[in-house]
Amino acid sequence: MTSRKTYHHGDLRQSVLAAALDVITAEGPGALSLRDLARRAGVSHAAPAHHFKDRAGLLTAIAAEGYDLLAAALAGTPELRERGVRYVRFATDHPAHFQVMFQPELLRTDDPDLVTAKERASAELRAGVADLPDVPDARAAGIAAWSLAHGFATLLLTRNITAALGDQGPEEYFRSLTGLLFTGQLTPESRD
Repeated sequence: MTSRKTYHHGDLRQSVLAAALDVITAEGPGALSLRDLARRAGVSHAAPAHHFKDRAGLLTAIAAEGYDLLAAALAGTPELRERGVRYVRFATDHPAHFQVMFQPELLRTDDPDLVTAKERASAELRAGVADLPDVPDARAAGIAAWSLAHGFATLLLTRNITAALGDQGPEEYFRSLTGLLFTGQLTPESRD
């Protein structure tokens, strides 16, 4: 029997994921390199490949984790508007996950962990419109609600609406927008 010398880093997988999230937050997913992440973790350049195989595997793991986090963020919130608020909060709390999750060209879309996580998040998104009264097409209503929350979160993260928010926090501003669009009335906060 030959003896193998092993190197134990602790939780290399989590270390690489954390470093990747930092890089994505600062520079976007295009800046990711397994070699750079290995250097940051203080391991050989081949070590991250043991957990992720390649860059697509790493990004897929980030997306799966993001969908799990999104599902957890939406769970237990019956009111549609507050689900939207939680969606926006998720995006601002997890900007790197948010960037990666919705770029299927970067991912292994058939990865079982990703598929399962996406299904959980989708179920939570659909649950927000399931009990709405007088909705002739729940699917279309769900897409409309998701589009509003996702579009707002994207504009927020890319700093395209910073000036429009003024002194109002993004969650309150989002509540005002939904009030304007779905009731046809301006709330006092949205009149400023």
